[in-house]
Amino acid sequence: MSRLDESSVTHWIGALKAGDKEAAQPLWERYFDRLVRLAGARLRAVRASGQREDAEDAALSAFDSFCAAAQVGRFPRLADRGDLWQLLVVITARKACDQLQRERAQKRGGGRTAPAGVDDLAAIVGSEPTPEFAAIVAEEFERRLESLPDETFRTIALCKLEGYTGEEIAERLGCSLRTVTNKLRWIRMAWEGSDR
Repeated sequence: MSRLDESSVTHWIGALKAGDKEAAQPLWERYFDRLVRLAGARLRAVRASGQREDAEDAALSAFDSFCAAAQVGRFPRLADRGDLWQLLVVITARKACDQLQRERAQKRGGGRTAPAGVDDLAAIVGSEPTPEFAAIVAEEFERRLESLPDETFRTIALCKLEGYTGEEIAERLGCSLRTVTNKLRWIRMAWEGSDR
């Protein structure tokens, strides 16, 4: 049985946040290829070529920044695979954007480029996405919402993405916490299956 089978993403997140640098390896194995594809799509949305090397550089930089920030406690609300994926998407998109900005600055001959490593999450999240990337994200989000079986599932997914706790969602819908938890588990499994 591989290490991927032995542990959960939630466990690895907790270990990484507690300072266990080795917990990054199984997270890397699980998410790196998806991050490369995401960075490549982001780069292709803005320029004709989204070379694999460029996408790998952006994904590597994003994952490195995430690990460094997680180990020093910058993500106190990071608790599970859903939180992790959302965070990795944002950081990877910003790294790809930073890469494009550095290329443009070099082409303009200004000689000044953006810093190679942006570890401050506020700086990463603060910049606006391009309209092309926003459209890609909006289309993917809409597709995933439409893939859910009914309005209750969609409401639960939206509430979770807006930051509501399971208890708050249950109260809002007038159902049990167990119902919300089970539906969230189902949503995660369905959405992770669509990433493969």
